Amino acid sequence: MLASLKLIDLVEKNAEEIAKQWVVEVKKNKRTPAYHNMPAEKLIPRAVEFYHQLRNRLMSVSTYEEADAYLLKYAKTCHEENIPLHEAIYALVLMRRQMWLFAEFQAVFTTVVEHQQAVDSVTRTMHMMDNAIHRIILHYQNLMKKK
Repeated sequence: MLASLKLIDLVEKNAEEIAKQWVVEVKKNKRTPAYHNMPAEKLIPRAVEFYHQLRNRLMSVSTYEEADAYLLKYAKTCHEENIPLHEAIYALVLMRRQMWLFAEFQAVFTTVVEHQQAVDSVTRTMHMMDNAIHRIILHYQNLMKKK
């Protein structure tokens, strides 16, 4: 749990910097061409919001409805901007990756115990992300049906 808190604290404190690194990646990744011409000023707040939502989602502070409302907002934004579903999901994968690359670069987890806790934290984060991706897909598909 301490590694999870350490990671969350690091991500919250550095959300803007991590978001900027994510923007560089998402704008050049061959799997996310819909993002390539989007202005960074539009993308950075999305990633910052995602990183600030981590504590609520990982620590079960928010209710299911609150978490789902955030995911619906993400799906709606992507849908309204005509970002294909597979690209919207891969952008989330890149957000997760950027978060871990930043933590690793900062050498946050230095002891063997911290490394094991970090592995546990990665597992929890991946589970949360898998659930988020599933919910976003459902929301996005519902939005497509309404068109």
